Order: sequence, then C-alpha cells, then structure tokens
Amino acid sequence: MKHYVLLSALALCGCAVGPDFHAPAAPDVTSYTRDAQPTATQAAGTTQTLVAANSALPEWWTQFRSDALNHLVDTALQHSPTLDEARAKLVEARENYVAQAGATEFPAIDAKLSGTRQKVNPAAFGIPNVPNTGPFTLFNASVTVSYALDVFGGNRRALEALLAQVDYQTYELDAARLSLAGNVVSTAIRRASLQQQLALTQQLADAQAKQLTIVEGRYAAGGVAQLDVRTQRTLLAQTRAQIPPLTTQLAQADHQLAILLGVAPSQADFNDITLDALHLPDTVPVTLPSTLARERPDIRASEALLHQASANVGVATANLYPQFVVSAGIGSERTRIEDVVNGMNIWNLGLNLTQPIFHGGELRAKKRAAQAAYDAAFAAYRQTVLQALQQVADTLHALNDDASELKARDEAATEAQASVATAQAQYAAGGVSQFGLIDTQRQALQTALDRTRAQADRLVDTAALFQALGGMTPAVSSDQTATR
Repeated sequence: MKHYVLLSALALCGCAVGPDFHAPAAPDVTSYTRDAQPTATQAAGTTQTLVAANSALPEWWTQFRSDALNHLVDTALQHSPTLDEARAKLVEARENYVAQAGATEFPAIDAKLSGTRQKVNPAAFGIPNVPNTGPFTLFNASVTVSYALDVFGGNRRALEALLAQVDYQTYELDAARLSLAGNVVSTAIRRASLQQQLALTQQLADAQAKQLTIVEGRYAAGGVAQLDVRTQRTLLAQTRAQIPPLTTQLAQADHQLAILLGVAPSQADFNDITLDALHLPDTVPVTLPSTLARERPDIRASEALLHQASANVGVATANLYPQFVVSAGIGSERTRIEDVVNGMNIWNLGLNLTQPIFHGGELRAKKRAAQAAYDAAFAAYRQTVLQALQQVADTLHALNDDASELKARDEAATEAQASVATAQAQYAAGGVSQFGLIDTQRQALQTALDRTRAQADRLVDTAALFQALGGMTPAVSSDQTATR
C-alpha cells in the first residue's frame, strides 16, 4: 500500500493547482489624447517634432546636448543612496528566491553526531530477571534525508511568487533610475531658470532704482508730484521683494541636486549649467499606449505584483490538499565512540502524509483572502496603467501650450528689444528723456523674465514626456545573476 501511495504521489508531481498567470492585455487605445495628438510644436525659431516610435528613447537626457547635464545624471546614477537601497532590495529578493529554491527543489540532508549519558531499568519494561546495569554513554552518528513531494504544486507556486518578487524589485530599480534621471534633469533646468530669473530681476531692480533717482530729482525741482515718487518707490520695493524668494528657491534647487547626486548640500556647486546652454530636443519619439505598458518600469513592477498575487492563490489552494514527505536515515549507534565508525547498525525509511481535515475554516478563508489580494493587485495594475496614460497625455498638452506661450513671449521680447533700440536712437537725438529710455529697458527686462520662465517650462515638460514614456536603459551590475 505504501508503495502504491508513493508511486501515485510521484505521478502527480507535475500538477500545480491554482491559476496560471497571464499578463494583462495591453491598453486597447491608439492615442493618448481625445483630440489629435500634436505632431510638431514651434516657438522661438525651434521646431520640435513628435514622431511615432516602436520603443522609448534610452538615455534621453543626452538629447539636451549638455555635457554638464550628462555629467550630473551619470553621477547621480552612480552615487545615489536611493539606487543603492533599490539594488540591495533586489539582491535580498534574489537571495530569498535562491534560499527557497534550495529548500524545496532538493532534499534536505543533515548529519548528526550525539552522545547521551543514560541509565535503563529493565524492570520498568517488564523484564524483572535481568540485572540492573549502571549508567552508560550511547553515541550516535547518523545521516538523514527528507524531501517534501510537491504533489499539488504548492512549492512551485511559492517559488513562482518569490521569482515575481525578484521581477518586482528589478523593475523598481529601473523605475528608481528613471525617476532619479528625471528629477536631476528637471531640477537642473529649474535651477538654471531661477539663476537667470534672479539676474534679470536684479537688473530690473537696478533700472527702477535709476528711475527713482530721476523722479526724486524731478520732485526736488518741482517737476512731478509726490505721488509719482511714492509710486516709483512702490514699484522698486515690489521688485526687490521678489529677489529673496528667488534666492531661496535657487538655494533649494542646489540642495536638492546635491542630494540627488548623493552628496551633502554644502558641496552643491552647479553654476556651470545655464538655461541657454540647454538645447531643446528636436525630435521626441512617442510610443503607442500598448508599448508604454510593456516598457514603463512602474507598470511592469505592478504586473510583477499581480503575478505574485496569482501565485499566492496557488499556494493557498495547494494547502487544502494532502502534503507528502519522504524521509530516510542511516547511522551507527554504539556505547563506545571508537566503535561508531565500525559500521551502520540503524536505518529508517518513511513516508508521511498529512491531509487537512478541520482547521476552523482557516485554509479556505486564506484562499479567499489570496483571491481578494489578486483582485486588489489587478485593480492597482489598471490604476497604474491609467495614471501612466494620463501623465503622457498631460505632458503632450503641456508641450503644445508651452510652445504657444513661448511663441507669444518671444514675440513680446523681440518687440521690446526693438523698442529699446528705437528709444536709444531717440535718446541720442534728444527726442526722449533718460527716464523714458530706462523705462523702455525695464519693459524689455520684464519680457525677458517672462520668456525665461516659458523657455524653462518647455524644457521641463519635454523631459517630463521622455520620463513618462519610460525611456531608460536598465542597469546591469556586476553582482546581477540569473534567477531563472
């Protein structure tokens, strides 16, 4: 009978209960926006083309053609503590899988050596006529082997869940790299914009201070009313009030960049990155939503969690069925330690079957809980996909609007510069006062300030689109080993 049960169990080892995981279907939409997606934007003499692509662009930050920016991103990818944490979690997940695979795919073999001091009273066993010997030492040397037969696939499902966890941590590392690169690029652009805004605002304050000097001189000569002086002082004070917040924001951008690069804020020095040195990428590849679902690491990480939840349903299902464990042992048991190696005099061979009968509804409740966890993971996956589609749609709209705003700001800046040139000519000919010339220059500075913000927004949103599309070359570390 035992042999029949064992053979039956071995015949069933290829069966694994529970659902087989299948990746969810890709989004069935072909466009990110309700209206026609923009194919090109043009502003400030620069045309940016959005082209259909089969895959997202790796190392997309190099498209800004800034060696300083490339150096920042490379430094961050090498030294960020956030990436170190993600790498360590990936190693942890791999080692957990390897440990569990070794524990379930192979038999456990243990060697044991023991010595026990004991005394036996034969009368206690119903043998009264045997002399009662004194205490003696019993030495035991043995090797035992045990193996849990994976008849219903519970162990394989558990390994499948752990392997899905490895995939999750792998994609989490890729997502961390993508997020880090995006944060470095957007922060560097914002810092360059703030630096230029600060310089223009200071120039604007200087121009208004010169105007105030002229107005105060006119007031002293009786040429203007006191209201004009107070109005000019108010304008100057308002402009000067904008400088401290810009200084604070610039310092915060420096500090954030330093942290992203893995250094202390006191080591922040990024003056070599200027807004005009950053080139707007001429071409931005835009993938289909179905490709986005295959390439964005956060979507793949959510899919890995869904896979893990599916495998856990199989584990909970297998726990409802019988568990089979085969074991064997061989050894030597002697009263003198030197005799232990003379030969084997004990052995055992066994098969253990455990069938759950009554656990107060525990096992079936755990199966229902595992199924509910799968449903939750599937909903989370769908939400992740929808949010990814939203991010791309938002940035596509933003890029179109950024180009329109920059075009208007650029036209205003061009007209303002033309007005300055005209005012300078009139001032040289005596046709306009110094105050009028300075006021024209002030207006040009204000339009340049507005154009700076619009220029930075277009660059930042371009980087956001690259990041939203998931373009990133996966990291390959020296300690990365295959787990499949």
